[in-house]
Amino acid sequence: MKNLLALLTASASVAAAQTAVTPEKVAALEAAVQSAQTAGDNAWMLTSSALVLMMTGPGLALFYGGLVRRKNVLGTMMQSFIMMALMTVLWGIVGYSLAFGEGNAFIGDLRYLFLKGVGAAPNGDYAATIPQQTFMVFQLMFAIITPALITGAFAERMKFSAMLVFMTLWGLLVYFPMAHMVWGKGGLLNAFLGGQFRCFDFAGGTVVHITSGISALVCALYMGPRKGYRTDPMKPHNLVLSFIGACLLWVGWFGFNAGSALGAGALATSAFVATHFAAATAAIGWLIAEQFHVGKPSVLGGISGAVAGLVAVTPGSGFVTPMSGMIIGLLAGFVCYFAVAILKHKLGYDDSLDAFGVHGVGGTLGAILTGVFATNEINNALKDSAGKPVALGLVDGNAGQIVDQAIGAGIAIVLGIVGTIIILKIVDIAIGVRVDANQEQDGLDLSMHGEEAYSQEA
Repeated sequence: MKNLLALLTASASVAAAQTAVTPEKVAALEAAVQSAQTAGDNAWMLTSSALVLMMTGPGLALFYGGLVRRKNVLGTMMQSFIMMALMTVLWGIVGYSLAFGEGNAFIGDLRYLFLKGVGAAPNGDYAATIPQQTFMVFQLMFAIITPALITGAFAERMKFSAMLVFMTLWGLLVYFPMAHMVWGKGGLLNAFLGGQFRCFDFAGGTVVHITSGISALVCALYMGPRKGYRTDPMKPHNLVLSFIGACLLWVGWFGFNAGSALGAGALATSAFVATHFAAATAAIGWLIAEQFHVGKPSVLGGISGAVAGLVAVTPGSGFVTPMSGMIIGLLAGFVCYFAVAILKHKLGYDDSLDAFGVHGVGGTLGAILTGVFATNEINNALKDSAGKPVALGLVDGNAGQIVDQAIGAGIAIVLGIVGTIIILKIVDIAIGVRVDANQEQDGLDLSMHGEEAYSQEA
């Protein structure tokens, strides 16, 4: 777009000399080009917002829903669906302001309470070519899917009412502060807007995946295993649903990562390509590990590996080359397989749908590897005092970035652990977090919602 603007400006200047075009007409032409850029960026960002929403429903709902037993499929899918409603309301009232108001290093202020002042005018600190309302709704989609990821850890055993209260408090105490620290102006970890530590998180490795994955592990440990865990069969009831859900997640992730460029330029393309390559190599890596470990590559393994790669590349998607994305994905396939198939078995915790093994482990791995592979060849937005792009990661000669990435990951881990324990204790004392034994035996579909996914004849 910049090249096009330069070409048109030069052409207009020639035309002005030849045909007495006035400077005012040249300025009008430049304004028209800028308007076209704004419209294109806005169209891409609205499309990306829709893609990210699709990741929660139907993507995650189908992926998680197929992995549980048939008596819990509706209850599990409902947990993803209701996040689309609950977090939207919370975000509009106060969440956006707490995440993206200036505030202090840890939390935003209340300047955007009830979306006051969030309209058609851009916010130049975040996205100068799109309405702030577009930026707001794009970020909302991240606030929706992040708590939905946690539900995979306590699937088949948390009360619906307790889940609603837990997620409301979790958004307020964990997600909104972490989003502000990494992405908000003046946030502690914001690499571009005055942060004390320069943590690169292009699309949510720390904000989304580490916080949700670590919180998921805490939930699994706090609530204990499902009745019959390790003694009764608990195989996925419908892998076809999970397969479709995983494919929708893969497609939706392009909005997640490429959309985080906040415009329809070359950076969005780079993030798109790195994301796709990482998912592909992670699927292959997981299947290779599974072949050596159990002797057969499974469909569940393939789709789990792809999701692990998408998770791991997320923080670095706008900073790394496609080949680096492939390396990140391949490592994620191996490491996340180990966490899911070996570590969980040895430690004995019941992370029902492997939210920690994929998102917590994959997100942490990706955050650290971003410090290795981030390069100003891909993203040169960070400048020194002379206006020159600075070295980003180890491949640029900046080994210290790995330390900053580790600090960001560590803060996300601590916040996830402490915040989740406090919230679980509050909810447990107030209304109880776990369904009783009879309700768990009957399944969440009947005990929580009075419905069945499949008729008796099916």
